[in-house]
Amino acid sequence: MKRTEKAEKNNRDWFRGQLFAEDSLDPEFEDIARNFLCGDVLAHGTLADPQRALIILAALAASQTLNAIPRYTLAALDIGAKAEEIKEALYHCTPYIGLEKVRSALEEVNEAFQKAGITYPLAGQSTVTEDTRFEKGLAVQQTIGGEDNIRAMREAAPQDLKHIQDYLSAYCFGDFYTRGTLDLKMRELITFCAICCLGGCEPQAKAHVEANLRVGNTRQTLIEAVTQCLPFIGFPRTLNAIACIDAVTKDQ
Repeated sequence: MKRTEKAEKNNRDWFRGQLFAEDSLDPEFEDIARNFLCGDVLAHGTLADPQRALIILAALAASQTLNAIPRYTLAALDIGAKAEEIKEALYHCTPYIGLEKVRSALEEVNEAFQKAGITYPLAGQSTVTEDTRFEKGLAVQQTIGGEDNIRAMREAAPQDLKHIQDYLSAYCFGDFYTRGTLDLKMRELITFCAICCLGGCEPQAKAHVEANLRVGNTRQTLIEAVTQCLPFIGFPRTLNAIACIDAVTKDQ
């Protein structure tokens, strides 16, 4: 199938043929954009379409490309992502991109859900209580980061930074990683992509390459996920992300 044929098919499947409008004042830009996104990127690799959609939404939230989020939310629903999965993908970005960025993205998602006839409230996904969030979060953190590594990191923290380590365990991992709907592999993939989309977080990106490998994702899966982010973050941050993947996996 030719690239333009793939582009037409994916534009129809994902966006009902309407994302790249015929009456645009920049038709040449729209043509280039449609063919690259729909004919190249969405046609590349083996990720399932709902996975692609969740990664794209995380990329849009991290880069605060808010006006595009309703369109991509409707596309996610059209290609099989569940409403709960979409919400969880954005909730999960919170410790990495900041709570107000996620709140802004969720406002756009909620607008799209209303247009799609999604009924509220969605099923709750929390699995922790105020009394268990630290303990359960620390357990997940050790699973992802390695028990010895996390213990050493916590023990090495100066007294005036121990609260940050507690926040990591209880907030980042307890409040978010323990939630339902998305498994650890998908959550770690979203984490890595969100961090890479921010830029300037290469040490943390490398750490989460290791974490992804630890939970069962592969180098190829990471590359495919970053490829889905490329149209929205550009080549510099994408190449930085690939360099992080290479730094951890080149000898494996």
